[in-house]
Amino acid sequence: MTLQAIRPSHFPWFRYEGYSFSLGLTHGRDAWLSGHSASEHDPESGRMVVRGGMTDQARTAYAKIATILEAAGMSFADVTRVVENVTVPGLDAYPEAAAVRAEIFGEHRPAVSTVVVERLLRPAAFIEIEVHASPGGPVASAAGVAEAPDGAVFLPTLLPIDERGDVVSEGDFVGQYAYCLDKADRLLREVGLSLDAAVTTYDYSTPATRDVYRRTHEVRKERLGGAGVYPGAGGILMSRLHHPGVLVALEVTASRHPLEAVNPGWSRYDTLTYTPGVKAGGMLWMSGFAALDMETQRVLHPGDVVAQAEVTYDAILRVLEAAGAGPEHLLSTIEFVCPDGLSAYRGVADVRKRLLRDPWPASTGAICAGLLRPEFLLEVFPAAVLP
Repeated sequence: MTLQAIRPSHFPWFRYEGYSFSLGLTHGRDAWLSGHSASEHDPESGRMVVRGGMTDQARTAYAKIATILEAAGMSFADVTRVVENVTVPGLDAYPEAAAVRAEIFGEHRPAVSTVVVERLLRPAAFIEIEVHASPGGPVASAAGVAEAPDGAVFLPTLLPIDERGDVVSEGDFVGQYAYCLDKADRLLREVGLSLDAAVTTYDYSTPATRDVYRRTHEVRKERLGGAGVYPGAGGILMSRLHHPGVLVALEVTASRHPLEAVNPGWSRYDTLTYTPGVKAGGMLWMSGFAALDMETQRVLHPGDVVAQAEVTYDAILRVLEAAGAGPEHLLSTIEFVCPDGLSAYRGVADVRKRLLRDPWPASTGAICAGLLRPEFLLEVFPAAVLP
């Protein structure tokens, strides 16, 4: 089963050919879409522009998504998961986007993730939206959790906020991290699973947590990997999260299928609480990768985002190879670039064009406040299908 690019016959916002990403991909009956904002080509200026406030931008982004889904033979009724990447400047207006989503989906209940990003690649954009869809939508859903027909189980964003709306463990990053993992376990148990089924855990925190981030190792060791396989993982820093006092936001994906660890032979993972890749059913879920020398733990090419992209994508390709796959099986990439890497970030597209393959993966790009190693300028969260 091969990946196919979704190519609408009419897409009035811009010409989508020639990029190192697709508008979206289908794999069998499933569709994975890139992140879409309100960007569109302005014929008068010859430039890409973003118009309107949060409500208008959300409507434009969802109109693009509707067009792409239609080209794949689907509609909003088939959506299993929505990821809304909202910028720090747009965060106060985010309820407007949530209202647009509620209007569009009505009684349909996909899992919803809200990822706070420093800003988007189009400076005027407040929101960029990704979706996953399967015919008929989730086969089961409960408490914001949605299960896709292929066995993937998507959780909503996990925040350290209790049932009363209060932030728990004020000022305690590790305590909040543990609370989010425990919340994920409770939600998964409602659908007959547990954290043992987690295939990825991506966390978002603030630069102030860098000094204590290592202390999450014990929390993760106590709660994850009970089935013998730790999930893929990644950590991104933003200057602000969803609510005052929130120090971490966690995104967890799980699977109904048995898990199998994938490691090209990197010994550094022997003592870590995450795995380079996890096979589950027909999917390969992966950790986030950056420009790290896997033997010496040294950051490579500080200050050069393009050279770091070469190292990063080479690591991803090595995990794909270890899983029996290749670049043509890469389904999705989410790229987080630091402000210091932004001026040369366009050069990353050339790296992708050399190392990846048509059909290009569904992709999203966003700007973060920083990464866990200050020398990193780029981190990529990838996912792939298995041949």
